[in-house]
This record gives sequence, structure tokens and C-alpha cells, in this order.
Amino acid sequence: MKENIHPKYVDAEIRCACGNVIKTRSTKPTIIVGICNVCHPFYTGQQKFVDTAGRVDKFQQRLLKTQAAQAAMASTKKKKR
Repeated sequence: MKENIHPKYVDAEIRCACGNVIKTRSTKPTIIVGICNVCHPFYTGQQKFVDTAGRVDKFQQRLLKTQAAQAAMASTKKKKR
């Protein structure tokens, strides 16, 4: 193997935006991340559903209209038979 071609493997800190610091080893001494297992909603169990501009309500209304139309089509097909 060739010598001196691999990067240095040093002690490193992973810093999260929430303030959590994780000690590990890496080729970089400091790694900054936006979210970690301490603050991620999946791991904390505090998931929030953000309803931006009523998108969920609009979807629910379209779903109800679609289901009503499907029920109407099913009833007209039964009447034709």
C-alpha cells in the first residue's frame, strides 16, 4: 500500500443546532449538523403536523368529494342493472 495518501483520522465533535455535542472520530475535527437524535421529532415522540395554508383541509375536502362521486357512480350502476 502507498504511504501518506490517507487523510488523518482524528477525534471529532458533532455539534447539533440544539446544543447537543457527540464525541466521535472522523477526518474533520468539527462537524455541524442541523438536527440530531436528541431533537428529531421521530426520536422525541413529539411530531407536529404543520398545516400550511389549510392544505390538509383542502385535501380532506377533495377526498370527500371524490368519495361522494364514487358512491354516486356506484349507485347509478346498480340502478341500471
